[in-house]
Amino acid sequence: MDKAVVIHRAALKAKYGAAALGKIEATLAALVKADKKRGIDSMVIAVDQAATMKPYGLAVPAKPDARRLKAAIDAIAAKAAPHYWLLIGAPDVLPMVPLLNPAHGGGDGDGDKLVPSDLPYACEAPYSTDANRYLGPTRVLGRIPDMPGAKTPDLLLKLLRAAARSKPLPRSDYTQSFSLSAEVWQASTRLSVSNTFGHADQLNVAPPKGPKWAKQDLAPRMHFINCHGADCSPEYYGQHGEDYPVAHRASLLAGKISAGTVVAAECCYGAQLYDPAKAEGKAGIALAYLADGASGFFGSTTIAYGPSEGNGSADLICQYFLQRVLAGASLGRAALEARQKFAGERTHLDPIDLKTLAQFYLLGDPSLQPVGFEAHALSKTTAFKKAFASVQDRGVRGLRRERLEREGKHLARALPKLKASGQQASAKVEQSLQAMVKQSGLNKQDLQRLAFDIGSTGRRIHLLKGALQEIGALKRRVVIVATEENGELLHVRRVHSR
Repeated sequence: MDKAVVIHRAALKAKYGAAALGKIEATLAALVKADKKRGIDSMVIAVDQAATMKPYGLAVPAKPDARRLKAAIDAIAAKAAPHYWLLIGAPDVLPMVPLLNPAHGGGDGDGDKLVPSDLPYACEAPYSTDANRYLGPTRVLGRIPDMPGAKTPDLLLKLLRAAARSKPLPRSDYTQSFSLSAEVWQASTRLSVSNTFGHADQLNVAPPKGPKWAKQDLAPRMHFINCHGADCSPEYYGQHGEDYPVAHRASLLAGKISAGTVVAAECCYGAQLYDPAKAEGKAGIALAYLADGASGFFGSTTIAYGPSEGNGSADLICQYFLQRVLAGASLGRAALEARQKFAGERTHLDPIDLKTLAQFYLLGDPSLQPVGFEAHALSKTTAFKKAFASVQDRGVRGLRRERLEREGKHLARALPKLKASGQQASAKVEQSLQAMVKQSGLNKQDLQRLAFDIGSTGRRIHLLKGALQEIGALKRRVVIVATEENGELLHVRRVHSR
C-alpha cells in the first residue's frame, strides 16, 4: 500500500445519511483507480470498521475520537508504512488533536488555549496534547475537508473528483505568483516572496489594493498571503496604521482560481475549518480556494506570528512549503519538508515557533504533485521504462521516505523540550526587556509573562505578550521572545500576530 485514505464511515453516515455515504465511497473508489494510473497503490481504510481494522489490531469507536484516531493511524503505520496519508473530512468527521498552546497567556496575550492540529498524525510519538512530543514529523500527510456542519457532501465530492483529475503541470505554469501583504508588513512579505520566487515585483499591498481582484490578478498558480485573519472569518485584512480594510474575501474568489493553484497563507486562522453558521453562512477562504480549483492550501488553525520586517515563524514555514512545491515535491512531502526544515534550522523551538509547527497544516491530497520536474535523459529511454515498468516511482519514493523518516527521528531526539519555569529574568535582562516593552508600545500593566527552561541547556526563554489595539474581530498582539543564559541576554526577537 502506497497511500492510506483514512475515513470514518459512521461519522460520514451520521452527517450525511446512508445514500450520501454510498456516493462518497464510490467517489473514493474512483480516486483509488486514478491513483493506480499514477503509479500509486491506494487503499481506503475505514478506521471505525472492526473487520477493516482487524489486521491492524484496533478500531476507532462509532463517535470519532482524536486519541483513538491517532492510535489507529499509528497501528496502520506499523503494519503497512504507507508513503502517503490522506484524511477525509473536516474536524467534525475526523477530529484534530487539541494540543495545548505553549504560548497561551489569556487576557491581552495569546488567547488560543488549544491548537487544533494534524501534526501528531504525521509523527510517530503516541497520543499527547503536549506539542513538545511532536518535534520530529516523519509522515507525508494531508486532509481533504468537507464543509463543517453541512447537510450534503457536495464540497467533499467536488474536491475528491478534482484530486482524481489532477495532473502535474510544467514548472513554467507556476513561475508567476499572486502575492498579497498587509501594508505594515510589506518589507517582511517582500523578503518572503523574493526568497520563494526570486523577485517581488508583483507584490500587492493592502491597502490600497483588494478585495475585488480581477480574474487575471488571481490567475497565477502560486499564492502567498501575509495579511491579518480573524476567528471564524471569511475575510483577510490589510493594515495601514489603525485602518484594517478587507484585503481578500472568500465570496469574491468564485470563477477566478486556476486549476492546480497552491496557496500558503500566514494569516491568523488562515486555514481554519469552521461551521459557516458561525459567520452568517459564509465559509472560510481556504475552502473557497479549494472549491474553485486550488490543489492545496497550507495555513494555520489559530493565531499565527511573524515579524514586521525580516522573516520568522509563519513567514518561514510558508515559504519553505512553496519552495518545495516549486521543486517538484508532492503537496504532502512539501508540507513535511517545510516542517522538518523549520524545526531543523533551530537549536531549540521557542513557544512561538513550537506553536507555528503545530498550527500549520495541509488541506489537499498529499500525493498530488502540482509541478512536474524534468527527468534525466536516461529515464526517457525505452530500456529504462521497461526496467521500472512494474514499480514506476515507488522505489525512488521509498528512498525519499527513508530519508524523511531518518530526519524526523533525529529531530525528535535532538531538539530540547520546553518546560514551564517560575524563574524570573535576571535584573540585567529585565532592565533590557522593560526598555523593549516601552519602545514596542505595550502597556506594562497589561503585560502577560511566561518563562520556559530549554531542556538541560541552562538557557531560559522569557515571553512578554500584550495587545496594541482591538478593532472588531481583530486584536493586534505583540510578543517579545528573549533567551537568557547565565544572566545575560543571549537573543531577542519581536513578532506580531498575523
